[in-house]
Formats: sequence, structure tokens, C-alpha cells
Amino acid sequence: MTEKTVVNERVLGAYEGFVKHLKNFLDEQQFNHEEYTKFVEWADRLGRSGEIPLFLDVFVETHVLESKYKDSPGTEPSLLGPYYEEGAPVLEESPFVMPQREDEPGDKLTFRGNVSSINGPLAKTKVEWWQDDADGLYSNYDSTAPDFNLRGQFHTDENGDFEVHSIVPIPYQIPTSGPTGEFTFAAGYHAYRPAHIHIKFEHEGHETLITQVFFEGDEWLETDVAGGVRSSLLTKLEDHGDHKEASLNFVMRTE
Repeated sequence: MTEKTVVNERVLGAYEGFVKHLKNFLDEQQFNHEEYTKFVEWADRLGRSGEIPLFLDVFVETHVLESKYKDSPGTEPSLLGPYYEEGAPVLEESPFVMPQREDEPGDKLTFRGNVSSINGPLAKTKVEWWQDDADGLYSNYDSTAPDFNLRGQFHTDENGDFEVHSIVPIPYQIPTSGPTGEFTFAAGYHAYRPAHIHIKFEHEGHETLITQVFFEGDEWLETDVAGGVRSSLLTKLEDHGDHKEASLNFVMRTE
């Protein structure tokens, strides 16, 4: 006697919806068999190269977020991206200085922010921060910097305020040597992302907020290859001679 299969209605509903829209898409595009075969070969290379997370982060995740949160109150989410790493050093003292090399290249940055709920102020919110360095590279991945360079986690104060000392991130290219790059250039896109900081917020009773901070005037804002820019996530980078300053406030959603 075979075991009775327990149907996951969410999976079944999502698949049936996908097939419904896929049929309409295929009727519209009218792919021939050669084009379909080339797609299958490319998708196989994508999987074998380990780039499925990269491709989905760059070309799919932003549409998922926009669909879910476009009319929702609170700070707009942006991409988690492929360079998040758990276990970043815990920073205890404010202002929080991101771990960095002696004489870390790049312009010094002071960033100030506040975290609140859509229902009011939030104290002791857990914050995780990660960014690229002055070469456009992320520690733990493609950089020669020590692991967890320019990565850290900390908590806001009783008023939800925090201050971070780091360096100014720079724009960078997504990897282009594999199938993701093939698609990027075949579609006529460039491969650049504007300079940004990744920030993740966690607080009991609230949805985890994963977002990014961008800077006014960046040349890639309008054409970010990953489509992750939101106007509400833009801030001004102010020059103070020996360092630059920026700030932005964040609002979390209750669960």
C-alpha cells in the first residue's frame, strides 16, 4: 500500500499559476525549437556554473520585492544579493567602526540612521551591515581582504539611533565571465551596480527588513543592472574634508 501524498497547496497553486502565465508568454513570443534548445543549454550552464543564485539576485529578486511591497508602508526592501555572509563580528561600542585593514583604501564615511516601526520608535534593533571595498570587492568572496572586512552587526540605542564609521562604497560590475554575463550582454545591458550599502534589520514582532542605501549623483542609479534602486533609499553624500557623511531613517513593518 503506497503512502498517501500530502499536497502542498501553496506549491501546487504557484505551479499552476506559473503554467498559466507561461502558456500566454509562449503564445506571445513564439519560440522555435532551436531557440528553446539553446535556452535549455544556457540554463544547464547556469546551473553547472553555480550562478543560479547570482542570476536570480540580479534579474528576478527585485520584481519579487516590488510585487510584494510596492503599496506597503515602511521602508522599501532591496536585494539581499549574493554576498551576504552570516557570522559577521559583533560590534559593541557606538559609533560602530566596521572591521577594516590598517589604512583601508577609500574615502572615510560616517553614516547615521534611525530605526522605527510603523507604530512608533524601536529600541535595540539588530542591524547587520556589509559593503564592497575601494576595489569594488566583497570580503569572504572575491577580495584579498581578511574575512569579514567591512562587515559587522550591532544594535541601535534606546531611541533606535545608530552611527557607523566605514568607507564610501563604489560602483562595481557583477561577474560577467559565465552564463549570467552571457545573458547580460545578449540583452544589451551593462553589468554595473551603483555604489550601495547593504543593511539588514531584525526586531521581535517585525518583519526582517533587508535593504540597501544608495547615493545621489551616482552614474548608474537609473540603469542599475539589478534594478535594486528605490528613490526612498537615496541619500546625499556630504563632503566634510577629511571624511564624508550620509544619513537615512528606516521603518520596519510589524509581522
